[in-house]
Amino acid sequence: MSSDCIFCKIVSGAIPSKKIYEDDDVIVFNDINPSAKVHFLIVPKLHVESLLNCDSQHQALLGRMLLLAPKIAKEQGLAGFKTLINTGREGGQEVFHLHVHVLGGGEKTPKT
Repeated sequence: MSSDCIFCKIVSGAIPSKKIYEDDDVIVFNDINPSAKVHFLIVPKLHVESLLNCDSQHQALLGRMLLLAPKIAKEQGLAGFKTLINTGREGGQEVFHLHVHVLGGGEKTPKT
């Protein structure tokens, strides 16, 4: 865990989230700034800065995260969805703790 990482704080319970799923390895919660009607994050409990920092020791964790995506997407009512892993600052990563975005259900309608 990293003491200054927002996702580590969510994992520890120090910051609340709209949790969808949790097990020993990952936590899944709704994105606070959704880009689609359904937009959740799959976050490993182990602090890994980005996909650039992964190697063969992370293979099972990465597989677990990707296999959870369709299971939870279906539970959230999605027949199809998009997954996204932003990697590094130049790849659009804003929170430097590996996570998978799962989006579906069409674009979020703007509030009027």
